[in-house]
Amino acid sequence: MLAHLPNAISFARIVLVFPTAWLLWNGSYVQALILMSIAGASDAIDGWLARRMNSVSELGAALDPVADKLLVAALFIIFTIQGHMPLWLALIVLGRDLIIFAGAVVYRILFGDIVLNPTVISKANTAVQIAALLLLLLSLCQFGVISDIAGELAEPYCFVLLALLGIGSGIDYVLTWGWQALRRSRG
Repeated sequence: MLAHLPNAISFARIVLVFPTAWLLWNGSYVQALILMSIAGASDAIDGWLARRMNSVSELGAALDPVADKLLVAALFIIFTIQGHMPLWLALIVLGRDLIIFAGAVVYRILFGDIVLNPTVISKANTAVQIAALLLLLLSLCQFGVISDIAGELAEPYCFVLLALLGIGSGIDYVLTWGWQALRRSRG
């Protein structure tokens, strides 16, 4: 029973996307920040538990990035619609993920199994995505100086860094999979 706990936590994180998005949409920024913080903590906990309990599974390997991507996509879309985030940044972030997803589907169709090991630049991209979203959300919470500092860090610094990492990690995935496809077709 405990072996399934990491997967249950990942699934709960997926469920948290909906109330977090609803709170954000309705301007309940402090409550959305609390739920996003819970989701972030659960992301660390489920990975730690899976490794600690030696219960890493294919389901967990799929649920974890899905939970991350759903939360990030929902927040980017809502922040963009609300005018808190520039459209160009949301297009880079979401476009990168769509290109990676489409590439994975095409690769799977043409070559079979695909190994989706995140690269260092991809991990950095995800970390900056979460940091930028947290800073932006914190800036909207009206916590005085803390919110002011968070807003100054989010835009322009995190936004520019996120754009560069998004483009760089997208190119990295395309080149990596292209190289794998070339090796498989020759070998």
